[in-house]
Amino acid sequence: MYDSLAATLVDAALRGMLVALLALLAFMFSRDRAALPAARAAVALMLGLAVQTASSTPFVEETLPRLWQVPLVAVSVGNSVLFWIFIQALFDDDFALRPMHAAAWLAVFVLAAFNCAWMNGSASVLAPVTLGLQRAVPLLFAVLAAMAAVAHWRTDLVEGRRRLRAFIVVTGVGYTLAALVARLGVPNGRLTGMTATADVVMLLFIVAGGAGWMLRLAGSELFPSALRAAPEPAAPHGPAVPVVDVAPAVPLTDPAEDSTIDALLRLMGDERAYRTEDLTIASLAGRLGIPEYRLRHLINRRLGYRNFNAFVNSFRLAEARNALADPAQLALPVLTIALEAGFQSIGPFNRAFKAATGLTPTEYRREKLADS
Repeated sequence: MYDSLAATLVDAALRGMLVALLALLAFMFSRDRAALPAARAAVALMLGLAVQTASSTPFVEETLPRLWQVPLVAVSVGNSVLFWIFIQALFDDDFALRPMHAAAWLAVFVLAAFNCAWMNGSASVLAPVTLGLQRAVPLLFAVLAAMAAVAHWRTDLVEGRRRLRAFIVVTGVGYTLAALVARLGVPNGRLTGMTATADVVMLLFIVAGGAGWMLRLAGSELFPSALRAAPEPAAPHGPAVPVVDVAPAVPLTDPAEDSTIDALLRLMGDERAYRTEDLTIASLAGRLGIPEYRLRHLINRRLGYRNFNAFVNSFRLAEARNALADPAQLALPVLTIALEAGFQSIGPFNRAFKAATGLTPTEYRREKLADS
């Protein structure tokens, strides 16, 4: 009896710690970065995990009427969708919340609610199908989250964020698989005793570890700064060298680094290395004769870029704007300008150009030539 009471108190204490930590993180995200999609997704995920932690208590699962558990179970299953959305928002600086994200969460919520209310323990021929779908949901979105975390790893210039990706992929997917296997091995998917406590311990470790990691990163490392319009080129002719309008993250005091930065800008501006098809950090570092990690550090900390593709595209867009503003190149098609600048197709060029200037290439050309 005493052992059982002690185990119950330990489980309750761990759940209380986890809920308190989740509430604190939700408050911090909503207070400091409320306008960012990553912060909004984080708040939703933290609140969802708090509901999951409280509702998965063995006492609650055993005593609460089924209909009262319906929304709690639905929110808990929906957390796998929120985790996927959060990972995308955290690691993709261009991420934007879209209706499909809400639709995915709502679909999973409805499925879990339907199963909890009517299919659990039912003899219906639909029960194996709908319950099977619900069991597949966490695995599916864990895989999608892992793919989202890995997707831009090679081009991520923020070293701390690169390591955070690995931590989240390993622990997040590992927890999802462990929880899925544990619930499949017990009646009605209800964890009890030490299994339920182990579930909370794993989740507490992941949340505390992830929170500690994110707190060690500076805000500018973890989250993008406010979006800026790309600076206008100084003249419609000459090498395309974008103006870096972000203050360097470290003082410009190292002569060796200054020399490497000069060589990098010459390579990109004068030699137009950005036109190289499939240009990578590794190939650029090789041409400069420096390690890849050092080039990432220089572009991020000295030039203010968080993503290698954004760095390369800044040169490509500068050349394209020069060409579009040049009356002598009026007859040159936009597609030709895009391809000559290094873009592989018109779609990515149009999206990048409008994101940088607020105008389509055609609108930009018309405006600039009208001014001249």
